[in-house]
Amino acid sequence: MNIGIDATCWWNNRGFGRFTREILTALFELDSDHQFFLFVDQPLDELARFANVTVIQAASSRPTTEAAVADSSRSPFDMYRLYRAVAQTPIDLMFFPAVYSWYPVPRKLPSMVTLHDAIAEHYPKLIFPGWRSRLFWSIKIRFAIRASQRILTVSNAAKQEIVEYIGADPDAIDIASEAPHPQFQRTEDEARKNAARRRANLPLDIPVIVFVGGLAPHKNLHGLLDGFERAISKGHLESVHLALVGDFKGAGFFSNYDSLCDRVHANPELRDRVHFSGYVSDTDLVALYSSALAVAMPSYSEGFGLPAIEAMACAAPVLASDRGALPEVVGDAGLYFDPFNVESISAAIIEMVENHGLRAQLSANALARASGFTWQRAAQLTLTHLEEMSQG
Repeated sequence: MNIGIDATCWWNNRGFGRFTREILTALFELDSDHQFFLFVDQPLDELARFANVTVIQAASSRPTTEAAVADSSRSPFDMYRLYRAVAQTPIDLMFFPAVYSWYPVPRKLPSMVTLHDAIAEHYPKLIFPGWRSRLFWSIKIRFAIRASQRILTVSNAAKQEIVEYIGADPDAIDIASEAPHPQFQRTEDEARKNAARRRANLPLDIPVIVFVGGLAPHKNLHGLLDGFERAISKGHLESVHLALVGDFKGAGFFSNYDSLCDRVHANPELRDRVHFSGYVSDTDLVALYSSALAVAMPSYSEGFGLPAIEAMACAAPVLASDRGALPEVVGDAGLYFDPFNVESISAAIIEMVENHGLRAQLSANALARASGFTWQRAAQLTLTHLEEMSQG
């Protein structure tokens, strides 16, 4: 079978970009007779080692990774060039690893589109600050679903939200979870951990709770700061610090970095304890997770929560919201809280910091649970779903 794949979001640094890179690489490594045709709008040389992959580059005025963001828009001519490239290639079906970069393909060509979550529909004002971007996103989602035979998502919780908030047919939704890259393994190298902390502007010998992700409103970082501050005010967390790791500008997506920064700098209790580390490399992420007291996932909703499973693979326990896919992914490796309740957040932080025995158990659970998530398994599930779709 000849499988067409949109790979225009390969270069994105957010979760769906990582999903695209990991799931496709694992897909190409599977033992199969399929040929894969990747459609891109900028050069992609990393996949030259795969004999079963053909990369087709369409001309573009601006890469999708720059144009398909919350405060911008894509050129209809660029999307038409991708449509034409697909139409001129002898493929049997089309796969979009992210709806973010979806574009129309010939109507007779069966296609599967990936929706990682329905957060934009559940909490639209937290994702898109203006009505215009919300409207365009809604239109794209509706067209993408209507034009696709199947939908792929990454958790049962995401499937439920897609059905509830988008109205998709549950029988048309398949699941293939995410996973940590093999490089996410606990390191005991103190020099490496200290070097990563220095690059992230973190103190070396202080317990640190780490958040990793976009500094977006739906990540509930103001709620995390509320809970952290409340725990401090109760006389706890004597020497614990908090690190917010993520791109300050949001890579073109809605970010509340400025309000978070103002909040921290205006509060003496937080000013010396909360650190904005910016974007860090995966190599440094491994070291930060390995040296962290815990990783925090305070979101109102997550389709999967990739930073959680990556941290778990490095033996970091998780302070997790009890909403979305996090309970499904984290399982017995985390302490849960209500993201809308400051007391609940504060109590979970205090318990994680002060209950050493529980934290050790959660760390062991994290390693065991993370080992069950692999990109090879996710790729095999994805390929099975594509094969079943091709058979009608």
